[in-house]
Amino acid sequence: MTTQSSWQLAKSMSCRIGLGILLLSLPFASSSRADEIGEVSTVFKFLGANDKIVVEAFDDPVVPGVSCFLSRAKTGGVRGSLGLAEDTSDASIACRQTGEITLPEELEDGEKVFRERTSLLFKTLQVVRFYDEKRRTLVYLTYSDRVIEGSPKNAISAVVIRPWRETVE
Repeated sequence: MTTQSSWQLAKSMSCRIGLGILLLSLPFASSSRADEIGEVSTVFKFLGANDKIVVEAFDDPVVPGVSCFLSRAKTGGVRGSLGLAEDTSDASIACRQTGEITLPEELEDGEKVFRERTSLLFKTLQVVRFYDEKRRTLVYLTYSDRVIEGSPKNAISAVVIRPWRETVE
């Protein structure tokens, strides 16, 4: 094999590997619809962004009148700035009634309402919704999962469904 053909073979394989990684990462791409509310630095980094806690808000995509506020850790440094670092599984959630709640005819228990990629390929932070019909309450659970091994760290928030009355001042 000549040097020219060896180089072309290596270049072709490199392109295929890169395309493979891209295609593998598509199912794990962020599907978040969150608005960033604010952030605080937790660890100073000489190079790259600081480690921080980010506060985001999103509305339930199926149940109008419910908004959730999520705080989560974001890893900084060079790797974090390049999107190569894996964020920790630490997160907290608070969901509130922010308008009139209209429940659809059927709600799927454990339906994903939010998903954020927390590593380059295999780790995501998710929020799922459950409906407790007996108590007329929506329960939101946030947790982190990985293709191989998830984390038991989690947090929940509950929203009691009540009649909505806007206050006028």
